[in-house]
Amino acid sequence: MIYKSAEDWLKSPHKRVLFYGMSGLGKTHLANLLRAQGAWFHYSIDYRIGTRHMGELIADNAKAHAMQVPFLRDLLLTDSIYIGSNITFNNLAPVSTYLGKPGDPAKGGLPFEEYQRRQEQFRNAEIAALHDTAYFISRAERLYGYHNFICDTGGSICEWVDGNDPNDPLLTELSQHCLLVRIEGSEEHTQELIRRFDRAPKPMAYQPEFLETAWTQYLSENNCAADKVDPNAFIRWTYARALAHRKPRYDAMAAWGVSVTASQVAAVTSAEDFDTMIATAIKAA
Repeated sequence: MIYKSAEDWLKSPHKRVLFYGMSGLGKTHLANLLRAQGAWFHYSIDYRIGTRHMGELIADNAKAHAMQVPFLRDLLLTDSIYIGSNITFNNLAPVSTYLGKPGDPAKGGLPFEEYQRRQEQFRNAEIAALHDTAYFISRAERLYGYHNFICDTGGSICEWVDGNDPNDPLLTELSQHCLLVRIEGSEEHTQELIRRFDRAPKPMAYQPEFLETAWTQYLSENNCAADKVDPNAFIRWTYARALAHRKPRYDAMAAWGVSVTASQVAAVTSAEDFDTMIATAIKAA
């Protein structure tokens, strides 16, 4: 770890952390809180994906849909209108919309092969955005004068690394620049995430091998053709399985840094609270 002790952390003039864990456990809450207090630079992996690494793909997809409408097609072809995504830290819907859901096109589903293609695009984009972390640490200090840095990752980071591999290239790089902090939820948190997802299912990224297995199993269990799958039904069915698949991957990553609980995160109301929470986690590591 880049901080050898709790005292080292508390005295450091350059605090740099990277949060990871299931979506909905408080990563963005912490990032927003620290950014609002003025002394922290917030680097959002999902925002970087949507603006730098997938921005053109997202915009082109919107344009492709617009081209199917004669009125909009004529305006686009004459450069009379502009179509782009309006991604913000708090509105990352364009990324989710582009990822989509597989299944019946009449219900908004994508052909599975196209869905896989977009998943691979996202995988490459997230890995690239994570590799950009060191650049943004330097940029935040050089350009804006921020000495403290928080990297807010997506829930799928665990899909692209192997925490059991002491030489994992991405984890090795990230841990050289940031303190990796896992936010861990309880079983009650997990069940609440499942209930929340069931009410409002949204696209997410999956490890390719997991996705292939889940898709094949779903088709078999439901005796369903690929183009007749209800997209929302599939991703609801997959979500709890995805959380169970990710837990041991998060567990393995925990050895690369420190862990805090979602309950501890929820209790943080200031930068001072945050410093104390991390110092306590370093002592416990």
